[in-house]
Amino acid sequence: MAERISNDRLARLVKEAGFSRKSFARAIRDASENAGTPINCDHTSVSRWLNGMQPRGDTTGLIIATLSRALGRTVTLPDTGLASSVKLPVDLGLAYPEALAEGVEAVTRLWQADLNGASVVLDGQINARAWNDASLTWLLATPLSTDERESRIGEADIARFRATVDLFAQLDNRFGGEHARRSFIHYLNTDTTRLLRGRTSEKTSPRLVSVVAEATLLAAWMSYDSGLHALAQRYFIQALGLAQAADDRLLAAGVLDAMSHQATFVGRYREAVNLARAARQGTAGVATPTLTAHFHTMEARALARLGDAPACDRALTQAVREFERRNPDDDPDWIGYFDEAELAAEFGHCFRDLGRPVAASQYVTPSVKADRDGEYLRSDFFAAMVLADAQLGAGEVGQACLAALVAMKAGEQLRSARCASYFREFSVRLTPTVTSVELGDFFEQAAAFSLWQQVTTAQ
Repeated sequence: MAERISNDRLARLVKEAGFSRKSFARAIRDASENAGTPINCDHTSVSRWLNGMQPRGDTTGLIIATLSRALGRTVTLPDTGLASSVKLPVDLGLAYPEALAEGVEAVTRLWQADLNGASVVLDGQINARAWNDASLTWLLATPLSTDERESRIGEADIARFRATVDLFAQLDNRFGGEHARRSFIHYLNTDTTRLLRGRTSEKTSPRLVSVVAEATLLAAWMSYDSGLHALAQRYFIQALGLAQAADDRLLAAGVLDAMSHQATFVGRYREAVNLARAARQGTAGVATPTLTAHFHTMEARALARLGDAPACDRALTQAVREFERRNPDDDPDWIGYFDEAELAAEFGHCFRDLGRPVAASQYVTPSVKADRDGEYLRSDFFAAMVLADAQLGAGEVGQACLAALVAMKAGEQLRSARCASYFREFSVRLTPTVTSVELGDFFEQAAAFSLWQQVTTAQ
């Protein structure tokens, strides 16, 4: 029989957190009860783990969550020296849940797998069929069945959770998805499971599940912005299921809309068109004009990438028609960012991709000049890069370089794989003009920015 090796990593973390073996066992028991899956462990169990024995079942996740909470930082599976005792299915999170309990189980396993760096969710490939299956199931489905709950969850719990998620959303907009993504997933993993498994009133339950769906949607966006596309797809699908469980049809359509955005980004344009149309068709007669306008713009983005100018123009015309009817007071809070500047930026994206650089510049310039006090810094970066692309396409190399420098300056605060991708596209378009004397100063100034260094090093 092989001799076990003491787990020094786990021992150091337990000591740093100020636990004795007895108090650590007690903290894990408390965490398991809060999570709705009570386990029995004592100081002897802790001694075995420290001596190299692997915990059973879900205990590993409870150990990580307990240490993370006590230390005030995210502790990962490698940090603890433990091995996951659960083999993850390759399709984890890709199936649309048939009941709330199934959705809760899937999303909580996703959060833990994410924190543990599981390759099955971090290194996988986009599954186009999963998008199609999820959108079709949602269009045809009735609200998901719910299950019995345990501890009491009230309005104060929901308000506290929403406020915390809002703070992470602000960090995402200002600094990019990579900045606080792991901290957000850790928060979801340690707090949201307790909320979802708690007992709520008939009035409170849908609101709670809807708020958790929004949080899962944010996790998807942050993962997408970090370049973790397979993981983001799984979060999007689970957010869709949770929105359906809450009978929040508008939010569910918003998730499909976001899926369309990602599908266009990764080059799956036909799927992107279908997802945007599913969002619109599934909310016909109930969506606000602002939402419907955004659904049209997502369809237009994909059509522009396909080079279908007539269909793209029709979608943009419909977007304007809906946008002009909007009343922001009627809109859900999560679509509040979609204002005139954002609509102009969407036109800029489409016209750039259709090879209409002059029109793209005309539309996106007001968006670049809009003063939003850094609240949507990443969106401002995208608009500036679209302007740079359009000016380059129109032969205005000097102006394009100035716009790119403005974007790069803003990009110093951003940690976003999407931002790097936008700049990479610009640098590729810029390459044929490298002999221009106008580029000398640009290269010299650009070299000072981390985004330029990141992109040029990778090339």
